[in-house]
Amino acid sequence: GKGNSTGTVIIAAATSFSAGLVIGILILLIEKRKKQQRGERIEGEVEDEINTVESLQFDFGTIRAATDNFSDSRKLGQGGFGAVYMGRLSNGLDIAVKRLSSNSSQGEVEFKNEVMLLARLQHRNLVRLLGFCLKGVERLLIYEFLPNSSLDQIIIDPVKHANLFWDTRHKIIMGVARGLLYLHEDSRLRIIHRDLKASNILLDSDMDPKISDFGMARLFELNQTQAETNQIVGTYGYMAPEYAMHGNFSVKSDVFSYGVLVLEIVSGQRNNLFHMGDDSEVLISYVWKNWKEGSISNIIDPPITSGSSIEIERCIHIGLLCVQENVARRPTMASVLLMLNSHSVTLQVPSRPAFFMHGGIESDMSSM
Repeated sequence: GKGNSTGTVIIAAATSFSAGLVIGILILLIEKRKKQQRGERIEGEVEDEINTVESLQFDFGTIRAATDNFSDSRKLGQGGFGAVYMGRLSNGLDIAVKRLSSNSSQGEVEFKNEVMLLARLQHRNLVRLLGFCLKGVERLLIYEFLPNSSLDQIIIDPVKHANLFWDTRHKIIMGVARGLLYLHEDSRLRIIHRDLKASNILLDSDMDPKISDFGMARLFELNQTQAETNQIVGTYGYMAPEYAMHGNFSVKSDVFSYGVLVLEIVSGQRNNLFHMGDDSEVLISYVWKNWKEGSISNIIDPPITSGSSIEIERCIHIGLLCVQENVARRPTMASVLLMLNSHSVTLQVPSRPAFFMHGGIESDMSSM
């Protein structure tokens, strides 16, 4: 009896050990498979990205023919990175071609950055990248053609400016806000544009705005809130003070640039020194001073003869909230859109903006 019971214990123990071993092996195999699948997924994503980018590559001869060999008559504009040309493909599609100059400060890294980012982004308020071309020293970016040029061209053109009614201006303010919110929160990436300005807002045939020029954009981790750099890029007048002075940037840096843009759209003035009578002032200072004095009509561009005065004043108020020196007090783009969409949302009182100037002398930048 005793021998039988010992045998039973040994068999039971062996069976138990075997079962444990099998379960252990199964767990290891499952984990290995999961890792393999994860690896395959990552490799697959990288491969998809490479395939996507490769599918966007244009033949240089095709683009040269489309732009009449980069003829001056096809030139739409000239920027710091090179010239932009209008072209027409053999299928009749109109395109805009950014031809980077060989001595352009936008290097190969920035070029690839723009291609990779735009290839992954899709939103009605972002310019659509159709492709690119790399041949020798030639670096071309091919975009959808937008017939109404850029916002800065309309602001400085007396005829176009006079026909920029409030409904259109409000549509541009709203569209840029939606595009920025997508970059900051709604896409599968978190992107800081870092060079939002009127010349980088392109307008389609319906005057819908599209944010362009992502060469300076920075990709953040989804849980990342800010970063810093020693290489400060962008445009003075639109740069947030913490970025211009210390190289610190975040979504709130883009919010600052957006605020400047809103004030430019409402006032019809560029954010640089402009003359009002005998005085020279920066736009932000001029708007702040008149807003504090209750002289809202001095801020509003004279061609705006229709539209809701409450809506216009609210846009000025939101613009001032965006350009506050205190980063923490600036709203997020989600809050900006909520304030723009719902007049029932109470607006905070803005503190004095960054770079406040009075009488042509820049004051200290402490907040009120």
